[in-house]
Amino acid sequence: MKLLIVSGLSGSGKSIALHALEDLDYYCIDNLPMELLSAFAAQMSSAKSQYHDAAVGVDARNLATDFQDFPQIISNIKQAGLQCEIFFLDADDGTLFKRFSETRRKHPLTRMDVSLAEAIRAERRLLEPIAALADWHIDTSRTNIHQLRSLIQSRVARQIALSLSFVSFGYKHGMPVDADFVFDVRCLPNPHWEPPMRLLTGLDSDVVHFLESHSMVEQMFSDIKKFLETWIPQFEAENRNYVTVAIGCTGGQHRSVYLVERLAAYFLRTRPNVLRRHRELA
Repeated sequence: MKLLIVSGLSGSGKSIALHALEDLDYYCIDNLPMELLSAFAAQMSSAKSQYHDAAVGVDARNLATDFQDFPQIISNIKQAGLQCEIFFLDADDGTLFKRFSETRRKHPLTRMDVSLAEAIRAERRLLEPIAALADWHIDTSRTNIHQLRSLIQSRVARQIALSLSFVSFGYKHGMPVDADFVFDVRCLPNPHWEPPMRLLTGLDSDVVHFLESHSMVEQMFSDIKKFLETWIPQFEAENRNYVTVAIGCTGGQHRSVYLVERLAAYFLRTRPNVLRRHRELA
């Protein structure tokens, strides 16, 4: 029996996440008032409960004073023996502005005297108590609807063992905010400066052969692999369900993609729940 709390910024994809969980047979409630959360958790834990797994959406439509009580509410739920996890969705301000402009939706905190920019800043402050307790931070700035649904479903459906996710990215596009470990591989030889490979990616054989011809690349792979083999078991011992490893190069096209592919393939030999995503190739 599990209770998932889904929260985050308006426009970050909370409704999509809840719909994805519904497809996994979670009983979902959107915008449950905070004062009813404890009562719902108690009902789930009762012997007569009809709910096995449930997800509750919590957002800025709750009263501001309710969020200050959130840490204590979650503590009480966990002490009662119900497994509870918090998913927090976020996106950068530019992405949120664009989404509200495209959909012409009204932000829940905007008023005649409150602009969209002010509402987003106020919402970030309001949700800080939830964000601080989140088990999984999800940055949806560069994630479309289908990718987010797939990410949610893959993570939740594979919770028997720790889910290990590898993500490639480009530093010039910004660092991912949802990574547990970030490895910078910009020191490695860059295929971008070889004209025939400039438009290729780390998935192409010419780029693979180029990178594998440099001992530095093999040493980087070996060092990251060894680090993860040493420390991932320690995370599992602490009952962590997810670990996200981000590999970054300048553009997120060659070196980081190659290393994510190699690392994912290596860990798939011994782990069932290994995911890979190339942010800049999406």
